[in-house]
Amino acid sequence: MKPSGKLYPSALDYFSFPSVSTGSTKAFVWAAYPAASNYGRRAALRGPWLTNLLLDIYSESHESVIQQQRHERQAPSDPSASAANIPHRVMNTYDEYAEEEINDYIIQLSIQDSCQDAFLKSAASLAAATDENLRVLAAIEQGEVSVLREMLRHTFAFRESDSRGWLPLHRAASQPVLEVLETVLRLSAQGLSLEERTAVGGETPLTLAVKAGLVQNVKSLLQHGASPHNTNNKNESPLLLAVRAGSYEMTFTLVALGAWVEQVCRKKWTAMHEAAKVGKVDILMLLLRNGGRVNHKDVTGVTPLAVAAEHGHFHITEILLNCGSRVNSQACNGESVLLDAAGSGNTDCIQLLLDNGANPNLPSITGHLPIHKAAYAGHYDALKMLIPLTTKKAIKEAGQSPVHSAAEGGHSHCLKLLLACGFDVNYRMNTRNSENYRDMRKSALYFAVSNGDVDCTKILLAAGAKTDLDPLCCLLVAVRSGRYEIVKLLLAAKADVNCYFTVVSDTVFPTALQYCLKDEVMMRLLLNNGYKVERCFHCHHDKTFDASDDVEGKVPFCEFMNLCCLMHLSGSVVRILLDYVNHVHICSKLRLILEKQKEWPEICEILSSPRSLRHLCRLEIRRRLTLKRLNNPEIMNSHVFPPRLKSFILYQELDLYSQDPERIM
Repeated sequence: MKPSGKLYPSALDYFSFPSVSTGSTKAFVWAAYPAASNYGRRAALRGPWLTNLLLDIYSESHESVIQQQRHERQAPSDPSASAANIPHRVMNTYDEYAEEEINDYIIQLSIQDSCQDAFLKSAASLAAATDENLRVLAAIEQGEVSVLREMLRHTFAFRESDSRGWLPLHRAASQPVLEVLETVLRLSAQGLSLEERTAVGGETPLTLAVKAGLVQNVKSLLQHGASPHNTNNKNESPLLLAVRAGSYEMTFTLVALGAWVEQVCRKKWTAMHEAAKVGKVDILMLLLRNGGRVNHKDVTGVTPLAVAAEHGHFHITEILLNCGSRVNSQACNGESVLLDAAGSGNTDCIQLLLDNGANPNLPSITGHLPIHKAAYAGHYDALKMLIPLTTKKAIKEAGQSPVHSAAEGGHSHCLKLLLACGFDVNYRMNTRNSENYRDMRKSALYFAVSNGDVDCTKILLAAGAKTDLDPLCCLLVAVRSGRYEIVKLLLAAKADVNCYFTVVSDTVFPTALQYCLKDEVMMRLLLNNGYKVERCFHCHHDKTFDASDDVEGKVPFCEFMNLCCLMHLSGSVVRILLDYVNHVHICSKLRLILEKQKEWPEICEILSSPRSLRHLCRLEIRRRLTLKRLNNPEIMNSHVFPPRLKSFILYQELDLYSQDPERIM
């Protein structure tokens, strides 16, 4: 709700923002006012605007506003001094309104201020501006035509720019009062250029008027001789900006007054491309009637038809096809129009293209087909349409299955559809596609695991996905990412807990432990499922193990833990490992590290005492059963193993994740 009276500048009446509220109004106002006099001590309320706001409350004429702005620039920087100088009548004005109303409105105006930089000047600009220029700017901002007419004799004031390169003409072009603009345009006969660009963005008065959506201003500028061809720094023409705004009237005005429909803008993008993107049929027809070309390509080789298909605009696509647009046109990267349509998921567009001869087996340079795009984007219906139309030969030549794409995109419903249609769950990407990823991934399962996608992982494993098809095992990826549920799924699917990845470091002990030294929950998941703990105590120190242990040239656990960043973890890690072994020898190198850890006394006690019979029995039972049987649910869930015995054998009392998965997640 807006308070009555002249509380707000007229220039901002044309912009609507939702009101917001916060704490105490008076505290907010009086804390913000010193920031106004100091030009920006508070980022939420810019100095010059709040100065104008407070002055407008008690000013009786526009001249007093200008005088007070000068006074503010000369005011001391002490916030307390500025607050002390607030006129008593300002306080009285605030007291007249309800606290909630004032609070809401001041914050609302602060939001407007931050969004409408076109009406504001920096402190440096204010300091450098002449009195006449300040009066002109204020008159433009507040729509005071009579004041502007009086100032026309001061032509120099209309040629002064602020720190952003904005002339009064730029401000007049971007405000909605036509008479204000036409008053300023009177000076065009006296040599005032209509093509001056702003320092920021290189905007002309015409591009600013178009961006503001002011049709009458656009007409006036064109009628006074503004060029419809001059672009801003982004090489965007007024016509392109009008089409982007979706304004038929503004587009028609520009075309009628000389704008070139096929003007090439940034990256050879044209108004036709923009019309296809925004999906405005009337604008597209207008451009076509005035020379728009349907097969013009931008710098990436994209046609307006491809743009329309990408954004799922059926009617635009239909019109362009009827006007002769090439249905199997490909961009520079080889992506076809049908591939773009598959990405949009619009089945009507896809069917329209197919009916007009689009080839569903036309690959991009990377080998991707429309079916891959639909699967990646998760467009179930589009995928269902493309499956019977895509040949096995095309997929083989692509080197990648749509199952990979669905898994990468994380779309379980598309995965189910593809697997139900007979696509191979273990299809491996070819080397060309695999090299696009740093980890050289091959399988669809790897995509699901690396994304942390539990649902897709379950679907793929249930369909028989193998866990060891990639250079970096899926289990290691899940362990490194801390994905407990996926690790459990992979282990249940017989993933090798003792796998090695030697590219980074060739260790004596299986690699997985490296990725969870700080995570006891993950560590015990691995240890409970048969991780070879004994390998952590094999090394060449003290000559405890002979050459047959195959430790030569590899990094043993003791040396790995000797890294300065890991030493502090050695005590807790070794203590956990001792729960899964009989008696082990601690080499001299590892001992030197452990002696400095708080767990060392407990470790010494365990190593110096005989292990319990219960502990030894469990180790022996697990050794005789073998890891293969232990990880076989059919065997472990059979009547041979009563629940308590099964729990004992599988270390279920040490399975921290199963005890409280929600807390861990």
